[in-house]
Amino acid sequence: MPSIAASILTELWSKYLWGYVLCPFLGYKKRTITNLRNMPHEARYHKQFILEKYGLKYALQPTSEAGVDLSNVPEQYVSLLPENPQKSADYIKEIIHKKTGKNVNIIICDTDATYDFYGKKFTTLPQSIETIHNNTGIFGYILGNFSKKIGPTPLASTVKCDVEMLIKLCAIAEKSQVENTNTFFETVYNMKTTFDTDYNKVTPALLNTITHIPAVIIRF
Repeated sequence: MPSIAASILTELWSKYLWGYVLCPFLGYKKRTITNLRNMPHEARYHKQFILEKYGLKYALQPTSEAGVDLSNVPEQYVSLLPENPQKSADYIKEIIHKKTGKNVNIIICDTDATYDFYGKKFTTLPQSIETIHNNTGIFGYILGNFSKKIGPTPLASTVKCDVEMLIKLCAIAEKSQVENTNTFFETVYNMKTTFDTDYNKVTPALLNTITHIPAVIIRF
């Protein structure tokens, strides 16, 4: 059951303070404001999970808490970032080489942004490549409003190149996914609208009707 803290963070903090005061004041997208103002009662369970798994620093974020994704997954499941992105990237590279003999490099990235604040790159996510300051939570979420948004956040990479190139490659992959997917679910609300059903009633069968692109191959 959601705790009192989770209920307060959902209803008073996220839905009302951010949805009606802070987001309009800071110039957030109309879509974000609308989504916050229409948060369902079940959002308390999600906030409780964030509190238990990642702590108050992430539960204070009104959106995108710790990169936990509710879209593209069925019912009330969520998708988390890999526990060890670099280990995952190395493993995928090894498996591909064993099965195909091809030597490819792997970049794991997340659509949550990397920002630049006076030359310092940071992300709100709990993980990223070493040259991007991470685990900033609500502090990075607020600072991001006064920083330059660079692009998606690379979590791990087996290719050795500068961070600007990695972010550029992640942006190319993200653009390819959006342009080549018949329905791109940026949020759980897009998924709900597309299937014309409550988000907790989205089944694997419904998701299988949509073209998904979990990986993009880039030659450079």
